[in-house]
Amino acid sequence: MAKKIMIVKDGPYLVTGDIDLSIEAIVPNEEGYSATYEKGKKFPSDKEYSLCRCGKSKNMPYCDGSHRDGNFDGTETASRKDFFESAEKMKGPDITLYDEGSLCAYARFCDRPRRAWAMASNPKNEEETKRAIEEACDCPSGRLVAVDNRTNEIYEPKLKKEITLLEDPALDISGPLYVKGGIQVEAADGHKYEIRNRQTLCRCGESSNKPFCDGTHASCKFRDNLSNE
Repeated sequence: MAKKIMIVKDGPYLVTGDIDLSIEAIVPNEEGYSATYEKGKKFPSDKEYSLCRCGKSKNMPYCDGSHRDGNFDGTETASRKDFFESAEKMKGPDITLYDEGSLCAYARFCDRPRRAWAMASNPKNEEETKRAIEEACDCPSGRLVAVDNRTNEIYEPKLKKEITLLEDPALDISGPLYVKGGIQVEAADGHKYEIRNRQTLCRCGESSNKPFCDGTHASCKFRDNLSNE
């Protein structure tokens, strides 16, 4: 069975193809900037499972039907254009940074400490160019993508196909579903979104860019309480 995430109309994410599921935390460095990821609890393997999309399940991360009780509106509003069609382009001397701002998951890897945009467009040295590439690759939502100006190489980390539940201890919040390695996401009407190496799907139920995360989990202080288990 193909590895796929199918969106149920006003309901959960139906995951098929025996995709690994685990918790993953965003770990800050001594200065407080997002620095790396740390794997946590792994959930039992199952060929098919449903993940909560409304943010109200009492059985996180799985759906328990709460979307029906709360009249959840899961209408998909995200653009259906491919990334490079819709992303803004910032060309620097060595790399071009593509930015699709509607996909921001507020993971803050792009801010440590000089911002990725500044280092890509006006690097002080070769090290800053490398850091801009690294910060783009660490962006879980795939909002930022760096491309080599000479070779047109697209810089992407090597990620296996899996889903992780992002936790953000620095802000004491739970983040989106981090979908890795090129897993097909299929809309409720059957549309197949662009397959990408890095994507984040909303699980607080409040994104204005459904099914993708737009960072609203930070402002609504979403907590799934899994980190307390």
